[in-house]
Amino acid sequence: MKRTFELIAPCHFGLEAVLKKEILDLGYEISLVEDGRVTFIGDEEAVCRANVFLRTAERVLLKVGSFEARTFEELFQGTREIPWEEYIPQDGKFWVAKASSIKSKLFSPSDIQSIMKKAMVERMKGHYNVTWFPEDGASFPLRVFLYKDVVTVGIDTSGDSLHKRGYRTLTAKAPITETLAAALILLTPWNRDRILVDPFCGSGTFPIEAAMMAANMAPGMNRSFLAEDWKSLVPRKFWYEVMDEANDLVEQDVKVDIQGYDIDGDIVKAARANAAQAGVDHMIHFQERPVSALSHPKKYGFVISNPPYGERLEDKASLPALYREIGERYRALDAWSMYLITSYEDAEKYIGRKADKNRKIYNGMLKTYFYQFMGPRPPRRNQENRTIETETE
Repeated sequence: MKRTFELIAPCHFGLEAVLKKEILDLGYEISLVEDGRVTFIGDEEAVCRANVFLRTAERVLLKVGSFEARTFEELFQGTREIPWEEYIPQDGKFWVAKASSIKSKLFSPSDIQSIMKKAMVERMKGHYNVTWFPEDGASFPLRVFLYKDVVTVGIDTSGDSLHKRGYRTLTAKAPITETLAAALILLTPWNRDRILVDPFCGSGTFPIEAAMMAANMAPGMNRSFLAEDWKSLVPRKFWYEVMDEANDLVEQDVKVDIQGYDIDGDIVKAARANAAQAGVDHMIHFQERPVSALSHPKKYGFVISNPPYGERLEDKASLPALYREIGERYRALDAWSMYLITSYEDAEKYIGRKADKNRKIYNGMLKTYFYQFMGPRPPRRNQENRTIETETE
């Protein structure tokens, strides 16, 4: 009989709605949406499917408890009340990997980590009737959030952050994470029938994530997860079944027009290598090319990019000219849309047009803006085709 869990998926602040839609599309019920994370209901299979298929989650946590704690004694007692023996075997390695506290009486991460570990040991000593634990088995790292004195406790099922797809072995100076790139693409109306160009492609993250979407490749297909070793909690058969599901969905022969340019030839080579590692190098055209050469003969394409921010003082002076050039090249494209993520607050001024939408997104601790310049929609297909589509849906 399958067990039912609450699962917590952290994400970038400001992108909760994108992750929520992904989880709903996988078929799971949302129980809570908070700043930076979405909680949903699922079984053992959901642990596997969420890790393998979610493009915008940072990791997947198995929620084991939630309680109020304003003192360290309350933290100890609340932690000890959690039935750890239902999750962690006697030889399991367990520790509080990360503790964060916002607007709470308890705020010292190291003290929170130490006290919770002691409480877990006390609980499990009584259940397993031992005085010490070897901790030489599977790993069960905890992640703990304190918000307004409410402690939420989850066990990390993912291990390495889910942005580590396994394909990016080489990176540019200021890479954008795979999860953030995927979320930003999903915020646009782009689909695999439309052109996509990234004129500042760096290590190739935007083009690669777009190509994986176009080919219906699950982001977690080529990596491992901590919970694969939790044989008593998440049987191995679920991992095998989900990987089979992911492989069956791949469409390797899909035709797309995805391009990535960068002014640095070595970076372009790295992007090609990363795309090959991801299995999508045949879907992307990478080229050493400056933004001044951005052009395309067709209509209704998309520019989706992470241009330089000028975080270093010596780079700031070059930004007005760079963003002016971006604006000029964009205006030369016929009926295109452009989506840029940047922390440069004068981007619209030098692009020469106010964005149709502007979304504030935190890229780590850096406040950035996702500027959305929307071109016209392509014309609909003829009436006959629309009728056929309607009749066969």
